[in-house]
Amino acid sequence: MAKLKIEDLKKIKERVQSENALRDGDRRVRVTVHMGTCGIAAGAREVLSTLMKEIEESNASDVVVTTSGCMGLCSREPEITVEILGEEPIIYENVDPNKMRQIFRRHILQGEIQTPFVLARGKEQV
Repeated sequence: MAKLKIEDLKKIKERVQSENALRDGDRRVRVTVHMGTCGIAAGAREVLSTLMKEIEESNASDVVVTTSGCMGLCSREPEITVEILGEEPIIYENVDPNKMRQIFRRHILQGEIQTPFVLARGKEQV
């Protein structure tokens, strides 16, 4: 295995800091990828990777990415929740990388809810 150079370590640090910055802060949009074991088994890691790549490629600085556990609807995984400031949350079901790209480009960037993929609207009542 090749030895890492200082420059390599700096690049890794910058990449990790950039990815973590998307998970923090108060921004216009928060996207939660549900990462319970059922979600991970259904492909949530790939969905999360696709989302992070879309954010990076579009230079979107107003999107926060978070993760959570299972919502209890394992047969509908992978699920994501999109919360845009001032709008009701939208929960999408059976999300794959292609659907994630479409949700990101059309809903998150353009405000057009992708109705065919929607599981629910609004917050859970307690």
